[in-house]
Amino acid sequence: MLKTWMLPLALLASGPAFAQAVVSPDVKANPQDTAGLRKVGAEVLFWSQAQRDANFPHMEKIFPGNIAKAGRKARPLLKGTHLEIPEAEIEAFLEEQNVSGLIVLKNGKIVLERYARGYGPEGRWTSFSVAKSFTSTLVGAAIRDGFIKSVDEPVTKYIPELAGSGYDGVSIAQLLTMTSGVKWNEDYTDIKSDVARMFIEPVPAGEDPTVYYMKKLPREFEPGKKWVYKTGETNLIGVLVMRATGKPLATYLSEKIWSKGMEQDAFWMVDPSGHEVSGCCLSVSLRDYARMGQIALEGGKGIVPANWFAESTRAHADIGTPGYGYGYQWWTYPQGRFGAQGIFGQTIRIDPKSKVVIAVSAAAPKATDAAYGKARTAFLDKLFAAAAN
Repeated sequence: MLKTWMLPLALLASGPAFAQAVVSPDVKANPQDTAGLRKVGAEVLFWSQAQRDANFPHMEKIFPGNIAKAGRKARPLLKGTHLEIPEAEIEAFLEEQNVSGLIVLKNGKIVLERYARGYGPEGRWTSFSVAKSFTSTLVGAAIRDGFIKSVDEPVTKYIPELAGSGYDGVSIAQLLTMTSGVKWNEDYTDIKSDVARMFIEPVPAGEDPTVYYMKKLPREFEPGKKWVYKTGETNLIGVLVMRATGKPLATYLSEKIWSKGMEQDAFWMVDPSGHEVSGCCLSVSLRDYARMGQIALEGGKGIVPANWFAESTRAHADIGTPGYGYGYQWWTYPQGRFGAQGIFGQTIRIDPKSKVVIAVSAAAPKATDAAYGKARTAFLDKLFAAAAN
C-alpha cells in the first residue's frame, strides 16, 4: 500500500487528544496562535464528510498562506475527441470515490471533464501531498536558474546548521528520494512520533523550526541505501529552495510556473514561522493540476533542465511494492506511468506512452484506504485504456 498520508507537519498536534474534535466549515485559524494552528491542522484528519466538502475548496479561509499569482494568459486547454467510456461508469466513480473533480487530457486537450460536490472549474481544491511534486519541480527550476549547482551537492551547503547532524554527507538527491538514512517515525497514532512532535517543541529565536527539529535526528542507515517516507524531508527541501533562491516558495512558483500559463492563482499554506509547507497544502484548480501534469509530461521546457522530469519520474528508490517506486518526490507506477498523490484521494497520474494526463480532486471518506486506492487505480486504468484508442 502506498503511503500518502501527508498532513503539513507544521500544523500537526501531538497526540490523539484531538481525535474527537470537530471544526465548523467556516472556522479560521489565527496565524499568531501557533498552538491553535497546529490543533486545527490536526483536526483535518477528523473532519466530517460535510466539513471536508465545505473546507477542501476553501482552505484559505481557515489557514494563513501565500498566493502564487497566475499570469494574464493561461495555457489553452482545447477540447479533444470525447472519451468513449460509459457515462454510468463515470458517475459511479464520482459517487463511490467522493470525487469533486475529474479531468483527462490527451495530447494536451480535454477529452473528459466532470465536477461534483459543489465544485467547479472556477474553484480551487487542496492538494495535500500532491504539492511534493510541485516542490520537486522548484528544485529543478533552481538548478536551471543557477541557484543550485546539482542534486549531488550536499544539503549542508544550503542549510549549514545541519553540519554535524544525521544529514552530514546527505545529498539533495537523497532528500528528494527520501533515502537520507536519517531515522524518522511518521506514525500519526504515536504521540512520540516525529511527525507529531516536530513543531511542538519551543524553537530558539532566529532558528527555522524545520531545521531545528531535523538536525537532532540520528542516522539509522547509510545514505542512499533505504527508502523511508519522511514528510519532514520535503519540508527541508522547501527550506533549501528558499535559502538558495532567496524567495518564498509561492513567489518562486509564480515566477517559474504559475505566471507562465496557469489559469488561476494558487494558495500555499504557511507554517507558524511564515514559510510555505512545502510537503503539502497547495490549493489549485483542477485544470491547473492537469496543466502541471502536462508540464511534467512534456519535460518542462524553459522551467527545468532538459532531463529533469525524465530523471525525476523514474524509480530511484524501491518502496517495497512490486511495480511501484519513488523518484524525486514523484511516485512511479506499473506500465511506465508516474504521478503525484495525496491523502483523501488527490491524484495526478500520467502515462507518457499514450500522452494522457489524469487529475482527480476528491474528499474521500478516509485519509488512506487500500480498497479505495485499488478501486481508483482500476478506474484510472480504464480511462488510460479508453484514451489510448
